[in-house]
Amino acid sequence: MKFEIVTIFPDFFRGPLDYGIVRRAREGELIEVRLHDLRAFTKDRHRTVDDRPFGGGEGMVLKPEPLFECVESLGIAPAQERRSGTVRQTVILLSPQGQMFTQAVAQELAALEQIVIICGRYEGVDERVAEGLADREISVGDFVLSGGELGAAVIIDTVTRLLPGALGNEASARQESFTAGVQREAELAADGTSVPDSTCASGGLLDYPHYTRPAEFRGMAVPEVLMGGNHEQIRRWRRRKALEKTLLNRPDLLKSEALSDVDRKLLAELAATKEKTGH
Repeated sequence: MKFEIVTIFPDFFRGPLDYGIVRRAREGELIEVRLHDLRAFTKDRHRTVDDRPFGGGEGMVLKPEPLFECVESLGIAPAQERRSGTVRQTVILLSPQGQMFTQAVAQELAALEQIVIICGRYEGVDERVAEGLADREISVGDFVLSGGELGAAVIIDTVTRLLPGALGNEASARQESFTAGVQREAELAADGTSVPDSTCASGGLLDYPHYTRPAEFRGMAVPEVLMGGNHEQIRRWRRRKALEKTLLNRPDLLKSEALSDVDRKLLAELAATKEKTGH
């Protein structure tokens, strides 16, 4: 997979791209990341990439000319072909006004061959970039950053770990928080099947708690169920804890999550306990 990053600060990526899974994926040629300095596509001696917006207002806005020239120089297919899905390419504009970046969006992007990411800056980007150049606008959260570089690093890392061969254990990506499309513990129990290990996939919920040695640390002990070796009990405990943590920290996720009857019963019990105890 190729990532094409359009930015006025290419040196920013020296750190994020040189560590961990992303670095190994680059060294193993699973991904290629190319940085494109937007200022190289300007025409004036000051290498101007921004201008004041029509109609007035505070701040500066990135101009359309250098952005169009930069992206069009990358050999990307026409927008009509990209948007119709006939080519496995996309152009993303990072913007606070964009679609929220989620694990589901990352999974969509992981199926592509070439991803162009335009890093916004200043007070925004000329709207004609969003209309005529980018295929989609993406936001990494309901907050405002100084620019899209941090968001681009987040997208590269999230998408890379979904590529075959990027992780040492391919099951890891299926078991993480927000990962949907996998069998759930309650469904496994219902049809009598089992899995060969003692893990429980998140199925779109927050992750369950993890513990390691020592078994007791500063008076805090590892739950006994995790020490007993009964995989079915462990899966049930983990599912309950995932539901509990999601209810506490991200109840909004429960609205979109496909829950089983067992899950709903557990949630009712947890909600009753929360109301009774206040936490």
